[in-house]
Amino acid sequence: MIGSSSRWLGSHVVLGCLLAVVATGWALAGCSKPAADREAPTSEEALVIRYEGSPGNVTLSELADDLGFLAPVRLEYVGNNMTGGPHSIQSVLTGDLDIGGAFNGSVIKLIAAGAPLVSVISAYGTDEKMFQGFYSLDGSPIKSARDFIGKKVAINTLGAHAEFVLREYLARGGLSTAEVAQVTMVVLPASSGEQALRSEQVDVASLSTIYRDKALARGGISLVFSDYQLFGSFNAGSAVMSRKFVEQHPAAARKYVEAIGRAIEWARATPRERVVERLSSIIEKRGRHEDTSIIQYWTTTTIPTPRGLLRDEDFQMWIEWLVRDGQLSRGQVAPADIYTNEFQPAVLGQR
Repeated sequence: MIGSSSRWLGSHVVLGCLLAVVATGWALAGCSKPAADREAPTSEEALVIRYEGSPGNVTLSELADDLGFLAPVRLEYVGNNMTGGPHSIQSVLTGDLDIGGAFNGSVIKLIAAGAPLVSVISAYGTDEKMFQGFYSLDGSPIKSARDFIGKKVAINTLGAHAEFVLREYLARGGLSTAEVAQVTMVVLPASSGEQALRSEQVDVASLSTIYRDKALARGGISLVFSDYQLFGSFNAGSAVMSRKFVEQHPAAARKYVEAIGRAIEWARATPRERVVERLSSIIEKRGRHEDTSIIQYWTTTTIPTPRGLLRDEDFQMWIEWLVRDGQLSRGQVAPADIYTNEFQPAVLGQR
């Protein structure tokens, strides 16, 4: 399915600090001194977990904290992520963040390259209500994979979810390596994709979560394809910690996973209107001068498993993808090398 695709991803997920800017859903404060040079907290109670936010949005970390599930562990906001998941988990690797998040394919690539990281809980997923969709303007001639040849597609970052999904769609549509290379990906923040599409700077825009729903509410755009159509419901990305962190602070790691799991279930069980009200209040209280309008389009956490439990299949599908694409060798990495459920409540944890 993917074997004939070009090697777009190889150079994008690298060890160390890349761009001095930030990305979608999880952010960063820049590449500063390594974790080894930082003062170690004196106790789990004093531990501060550094995380990145999302402008106009609320992360699961922030929701869990606001609900009181994280205490006594505290959060420290270090900036917004404007460049995507790969940079987020690279920042965990360099010690600039204690928790990051990325598409599982990106996590696999970094760990397969030797990065001492581990996925501890699902960060986001895809379901029938909330998915990664690729949209064109109403009336556009783009209806199939072959129509993408020579076109520009807006995605939030390279080497992550949107690119994996786009390349899978093109491969399933029968495009050759040379034809795939003629599809130009334009990297834009998630909040800018709709504008770029409507102003015809791009031919197709990848839109997801509440940015997608806000764009749909305005009308004038049509779905070409989605990741849900390709793969169904699945855990798409995970929260990542360094192995050093979980070894030194297992109680804090357990508390974090427990708190995020509780927040996922709270959002799942709470009427939508109350969730939206809570998310809006979080944005207003933190005082970052943000637009809260996109929160009104929240519908679901997108995470299909109870409390964000991780499963082998969440990673195996992308391991096989990368093997077919020639980016990993068969047997180089297994799901057991990527994630753990040891910090989940015993009734849920598998490993």
